[in-house]
Parts: sequence; C-alpha cells; structure tokens
Amino acid sequence: MKRGRDPVERAAGDDEDLQEIATWEPRTRLDRFAVGVYERIFPAVRGLVLATAVLFTLVILFASSIGTPRLPVVALFAALSAVPALALAAYVYVADVTTKEPLDLIAATFALAFVFASFAAIVNTAAEPLFAALGGLGVVGYFLLIVAPGEELVKLLAVRFYAYRDGRFDSVVDGAVYGAVAGLGFATIENAIYVTGFVQQATTSGVVVDQAIDIAQRRALAGPGHVIYSAIAGYYLGLAKFVDEHRGAVVVKGLLIAAGFHALYNLTIGFAPAVVGGLLGVGPVVAFVIYVVAFDGVAGGFLVVKLYNYRDAYDRVDAGRTFDPDAPVDATEIDPSTSDDPIAPGAERAQSAQHADTDTDTDAGWGSTGEDGDGW
Repeated sequence: MKRGRDPVERAAGDDEDLQEIATWEPRTRLDRFAVGVYERIFPAVRGLVLATAVLFTLVILFASSIGTPRLPVVALFAALSAVPALALAAYVYVADVTTKEPLDLIAATFALAFVFASFAAIVNTAAEPLFAALGGLGVVGYFLLIVAPGEELVKLLAVRFYAYRDGRFDSVVDGAVYGAVAGLGFATIENAIYVTGFVQQATTSGVVVDQAIDIAQRRALAGPGHVIYSAIAGYYLGLAKFVDEHRGAVVVKGLLIAAGFHALYNLTIGFAPAVVGGLLGVGPVVAFVIYVVAFDGVAGGFLVVKLYNYRDAYDRVDAGRTFDPDAPVDATEIDPSTSDDPIAPGAERAQSAQHADTDTDTDAGWGSTGEDGDGW
C-alpha cells in the first residue's frame, strides 16, 4: 500500500493520476500563477512588517531625542544601562552545549527585537488610557493582558522572523540563546527611551547627569529581566521546532510562563521594595536592588534549570558524538528557510506521515516616566 495522507492516495497505484483529487502539482498557467503569488506574498508581507517596524522605531527615537540636553552623554548612560542584560545574554550563549550560534543570526535577532519593540510601544501607549479609566483593576489588567504578553510576543517574533527559519537553528537550546538576544535588543531600546525621557525634565547640566545616572542604574536592573523572560519563551520555541505534535501549544506555554514572570514583576515592583525595606531595615535604593535581584534570581533559576537539564541529557546520551550541525533540520515551515540546508517545505510532514503509518513600578507605556516599571 502506498503511503500518503489521503485514503485514495494510499490505495491507488503509482500510475494513477490523482491530480486535484488527492494530490496536486502545478500544471496549468493558473497553477503556476498561484504558486508565484504564494511564493511572493510571504516575502512581501515580511518586508512590509520589517519596514513598518523600522519606520516606527526611527520616529520614536527621533521624537525621544528632540529636546534632550547633552544627548551624547545621555546616550552613553543609556548604552551602559544595557550592560547587565548583555552579560546575562552572554551567559545563555555560553551555556549552549551544542554548536555556538553564528554572528549574523545573533545580530539579526538583536536588530529585529530592537525595531519590533516599536509595535509593543504603540500598543501599550494606545491601551494605557483605556485601562487607566478602570482604576486599580485596570492597572492589573493592563500589565496582565497588554504589556507582559505583548512585549514577550514581539520579542519571540524577532526570533521567529529570521533565526528560527535558518537551518543553523538546529537544537532546542538555540531557542533560549536567540530569545536572550531578543531580550537584549528589546531592553536596549527601552532603556534608551526611559533615560532620554527622564533627562528631558532636567534644567541644568548637573541635573542632566544626575538624572541620567539615576535612571540608567534603575534600567540596568530592569534589563536582565527582559533577557530572562524571552530566553524562557525562546527555549519553548526551540522545543516546538523539534516536536511532532502540539507545536503551537508548546509555544503558547513558553509565552505564558514568560509573560507570567513579566507581569508579576510589573505588578509588584511598585510596592514590594518598600516591603523589603521595612522588613530588613534598609533604604529604598538597597531594598529596590535586593528585590529585583531576588526576583530575577527566581525567574533566572527557572531558565537555568532548563539549560542544565538540556546539558545533562546532552551529555548523558553522548549527543555530541552523533550531532551533525550540517544535517538538515526537520521542521514544518510554510515559508522558505533562510538557509540552503533545511529540507524542502513539506518534507517533514511526509516524514511524520510515514512515522504515523509505522507507529500508529507601574509604568504606563512609552510616554510615561514611571521609573520603576518595565513596560512601555
């Protein structure tokens, strides 16, 4: 019996023509036209999305820089505020026990997260007044339903948009690496907007520097959270690439966990440091640092366990002995891969069919100057 997904195809002989009955291939001009439209529409849509994100980002950066005194100094402090996030992303990169990820995919993911962040900024800003009208309950809903899931989604989109489709994305743990890089890109532009937003309120040169230092220090603590959350979501995206079923559910689970940590941070950062300060008898700055480090330690611990379990399994089965980074990656894709190596679209589905036969502080969006918050 011939293998296939349709009963007619399975039962038919090899010489049976089942065009548009159980099989299909382009034969007519209309068929070829349909193939051409399909092959062009996805790149066109992707290009439109990218161009829109770049345009939004340029507008936002330009608007935020207008009126900012001593902009070069402010920009330096904004860049320095991303250093802790960079260090954490570097740790995730080093923790990848498989082949190290290529620089071009790392750079592309960072850049995509940097510009896709503008989508979250626009949605957060537009949704803020709607939820603010609901009072305290609206604030909770804003962070739970808009800020946290929206920001984690755009960071994951930065991974899915390019690196995920490349054949060099060839292990589950690669998802965590690219997720961490996406978090770094997102944190970099978010920190820049926060720093410039605060120093615009300064009136003298001395105040400018003081304001820049103060907010840069706070944003330096917020940045690692972005890396942790999106690395968790990225890990599950990587897992989804290599499972046969329930890919969407795996991605959703990762997003829920990442957004859960993210929302919990946003909802507690406004009052929890004061509680910590009262219990420990320390000042507000020290209490803030203690709480953020502790919170990131819990969220980061979840990520570290995932990375450790993967490494342990990798060593236990001696995967390094048989792992071939040049081998094609089995992954269902509706759009062409960016690599020359991956299998042709639909090949993985055919393999799956064969297998089945045999084995039947409260921030309020960009424009807000809530110093302790993490959303825009």
